[in-house]
Amino acid sequence: MKEDQEASRRGFIKKLATTAAAVTAGSSLLATDKPGSFYYLKQQYNNFGPNDQVNIALIGAGGMGTSDTNTALQVPGVKLVAVCDLYDGRLKDAKTKWGADLFTTKHYKEILSRKDIDAVIIATPDHWHQQISVDAMHAGKHVYCEKPMVHSVMEGPAVIKAQQETGMVFQVGSQGVSSLGNEKARELLKSGAIGDLNYAEGFWARRGAVEVWQYPIPDDASTQTIDWDTYISNAPKRPFDSKRFFRWRNYTDYGTGMAGDLFVHLFSSLHFITGSMGPNKIYASGGLRYWNDGREVPDVLLGTFDYAKAAAHPAFNLSLRCNFVDGTSGTTYLKLVGSEGSMDITWDSVTLKRNKTIDNSDPFYIEKMKQMGQTNSGRKMMLPPEQITYDAEKGYLGGPYDHMNNFINAIRNKGKVTEDAVFGYRAAAPALLCNDSYFKNAPMFWDPEKMKQVKSV
Repeated sequence: MKEDQEASRRGFIKKLATTAAAVTAGSSLLATDKPGSFYYLKQQYNNFGPNDQVNIALIGAGGMGTSDTNTALQVPGVKLVAVCDLYDGRLKDAKTKWGADLFTTKHYKEILSRKDIDAVIIATPDHWHQQISVDAMHAGKHVYCEKPMVHSVMEGPAVIKAQQETGMVFQVGSQGVSSLGNEKARELLKSGAIGDLNYAEGFWARRGAVEVWQYPIPDDASTQTIDWDTYISNAPKRPFDSKRFFRWRNYTDYGTGMAGDLFVHLFSSLHFITGSMGPNKIYASGGLRYWNDGREVPDVLLGTFDYAKAAAHPAFNLSLRCNFVDGTSGTTYLKLVGSEGSMDITWDSVTLKRNKTIDNSDPFYIEKMKQMGQTNSGRKMMLPPEQITYDAEKGYLGGPYDHMNNFINAIRNKGKVTEDAVFGYRAAAPALLCNDSYFKNAPMFWDPEKMKQVKSV
């Protein structure tokens, strides 16, 4: 073990010893004003002047776009001035929700041509992400684009190039990345809290119809109320189908299935916490087990990912699961497992578990202890693990607010965002390749540093 890693680990253990009162399940994460303290909690605040108002527009006013916009409007100094959607009903609803003076249109380029708009939220179906993002940045607009950043692996470089060429702020909307839970998990991992990372796993479970993309279809859905020709103008030509418009996640022409909708959140958090650029081998299995509603994507998906040794982390394995046939009402988690403990991570809490002792008479273990400068004075019993749960303070506005606030502050201060185009592509690519592995029934290989698909590793 490297000396700096061991020193960091000893430092963590020393800090742990000084906080014995917190070594019980359910302890809260306390706030201090001292960065680097054991219970350091970072909360973002807004300081802006009268000239710092940020005018935004929404492109794609469905459920996620509405949620993103409501979050953005919680940030002081943000004003919504325009909304674009291809369905008349959503444009009418936008005026009801956000004001009759809103400019509304079915043509996103009319949004981009307005000089009173500083930034756009792109919450369209996935197959429009790349084109609108690139067009928006070249039109001088900052962009908050919903995850996954792109619809296919081939589209990523164009978005990265546009951000680099224009210098516009670009944030991918994987909302939990900027959360306190992720920040605390990154701090703990770096301090040696769980030793050397060797395995990670994540799980999404759902059952409710809306949760599994059986979105409601309005009674007035037709070619008179929906601009179908524009919707499919960059996809295979098909006759009007209201399911393909309102339940687009179920179809590969427009959506990216479970991996693009949900796995990408787990990749984003994992990469933020570990500093990883991504896996180099991807393989998947699954199937359509229950929702036989004409969808083209599985409702049970398992993904396995190999992460090679890198400067930021040792080699480790990742297992992701998603189940839309879950009879237990649903579960979501991300777990990191190391040589000395584990972490269960959500956007607003982290539960750290460490074994108090794992001494035994195994010769291999005894030799490992000698290498670490420790001796085995005799066999000892297994003890319950030490467990600390870090919870965000009461009143915490949540990961989605932090992520949007990070975007708005970067616009005001010409700063950096948490999930720019490069980060967003490195999170999207393994999710999209997971889909490719499933449909081709073969492993996929990826160079995470060069961000290129390869034949083998």
